[in-house]
Amino acid sequence: MTTARTRHNYTGTSVAERQIERRALFIEAGLTVFAEKSFANSSLTDVCAAAGLSRRQFYEQFAGREELLVAVYDTVQGKAREAVTAALAAAETDDLRTLIDAAVRAYTTAITDDIRCAKVAFVEIVGVSPAIEAHRAQVRDQWGEVVAAIAAGRDGVRTPPGGWRVAMAAFIGAVNGAVHQWSLDDPRPPVDELVEVFSTLLNALTTA
Repeated sequence: MTTARTRHNYTGTSVAERQIERRALFIEAGLTVFAEKSFANSSLTDVCAAAGLSRRQFYEQFAGREELLVAVYDTVQGKAREAVTAALAAAETDDLRTLIDAAVRAYTTAITDDIRCAKVAFVEIVGVSPAIEAHRAQVRDQWGEVVAAIAAGRDGVRTPPGGWRVAMAAFIGAVNGAVHQWSLDDPRPPVDELVEVFSTLLNALTTA
């Protein structure tokens, strides 16, 4: 249930710090409201109430709800990217399968440990507008570059059929579909099952 926040105390904070905090509050509110009510069925009033901030303050940060939706999406993807980077840095191996498994587990955990993230980044953002679809495609390509970088130059790696860009589009499309379904299932399957599916698909695409 979305509830309004209390008035914020900005004593001792700079204007820049206040702007950063307000933006974070709106992103958190958007994550909650869009997950609970859906993007289509929620309003700017809902977002402002959840953030405990005004419409004027919203428009100081965002041009509209679509821009907020993209910011929420980018926050979720950024969290996942940080998790994957940390997992790869901690992996004391050059074995491709092990690296893929570590990266996939980190990514999947990051996007499923908060159901709001899965709902907004894999359900609510889909098909909202051509501009947002173009942004999603750009993020997809960035993830493809991450996978290609992991695999590049390693023994036993092949260039996937159609090249990396096509293969990663297929893989990430499968990830989107699977997480979407997982978020809707009741009860939801164990996250380990998602990890196993994703690892199997990615290993099949990259291993000779």
